Amino acid sequence: MVFDYLESGADDESGLRRNRSAFSGWTFRPQRLIDVSRRDQATQLFGNRMASPLVIAPTGLNGAFWSNGDLALARAASRHGIPFALSTASNMSIEEVAQGADGDRWFQLYVVRRDLALFDADPYSRCHRERLSRALFAQRFRDAVQAGVRTVIDGVTYPRWLWSYLANGMPQLKNFATDTASSTAAQAAVLRREMDASFNWNDLRALRDEWPGRLLVKGIVTADDARRCLEAGADGVIVSNHGGRQLADLSAPIDALPAVCDAVPGAGVLVDGGIRRARGDARTRDALRSRRCG
Repeated sequence: MVFDYLESGADDESGLRRNRSAFSGWTFRPQRLIDVSRRDQATQLFGNRMASPLVIAPTGLNGAFWSNGDLALARAASRHGIPFALSTASNMSIEEVAQGADGDRWFQLYVVRRDLALFDADPYSRCHRERLSRALFAQRFRDAVQAGVRTVIDGVTYPRWLWSYLANGMPQLKNFATDTASSTAAQAAVLRREMDASFNWNDLRALRDEWPGRLLVKGIVTADDARRCLEAGADGVIVSNHGGRQLADLSAPIDALPAVCDAVPGAGVLVDGGIRRARGDARTRDALRSRRCG
C-alpha cells in the first residue's frame, strides 16, 4: 500500500502517463565540433549557484518509505550542490531538517489554516486515486491496519519496512506538531487534502507582503496565471500539475512550459513532471534559453 501511495496518480492515472509520454517526446539537438573536454552543469537561479539545474521536489510522507527520509534527501541534495524542497506534509519539521542538513533548503507551503500561513496553488481538495482505493490505503496508517486482514498481511510481507516502522513509530506531520504550530486538526486536513479553497490572488499579495524571502508559486500550467503570479509579487513560478496526482486531465508541464516562458521572460521558471532519467532535456534547455527564462 505504501508503494501504491508513492506511485499512484489521480483517477485512472492518465495524467501521470501523459506527463511521462510528453517528456519522452522531447529529444536532443546536439551541436557538433564543440570542445566538451571540460563539462560543467552548473547554473544560476536567483543569484545562487547550483551544481546542476535540478531541485529535489517536495514529496510528502517520506518517513513512510524510509526512516528520516526527509533528512536523507536534504543531505543528498547538499552533497551534490542542489536545492532540496521540504513538503508541508513532511515527517520531519523545518527545524529538524535545518539543524541536520546544510545546503540550499526550500519549503513548500500549503494553505490549510490561514493562521499558519501555508500556501501552495496545486491542491484545493482531496483527489480520487483508484489504486489507493484498491490497496485499502487510509490516510492514517493506524486506520489502514484496522481496515482488515489484507492490509496487515501486506505489511508483514515486507519485514524490513515493518521493522523500521515499528522501531521508529508512526510517521507524523512534524510541521504541525511543534511547540509553535501544534494542530492535529491541521495534520488531518493535510492528509485528506482539505486545503483552503478560498485562497485567491489578493491572499497571494498579502502573503508576498508578509514573506521577505524568495517566493515561487507552484502548480502553474497557463501563461495567464504565470503573468498574474509575477504581478502579485512572486519571484517565479513552478510549472507543475502535481505529478498527475491531483487532477488527471491537465496539460503535461513540459507542454505548458514554452507558453509560460514566453509570458514571463527573464523570470525564474522551474518545471517538474515526467522526468525519469538524464536524457531528452536539451530541448527543454533550448526552450528556456531562447525565451530568456531563468
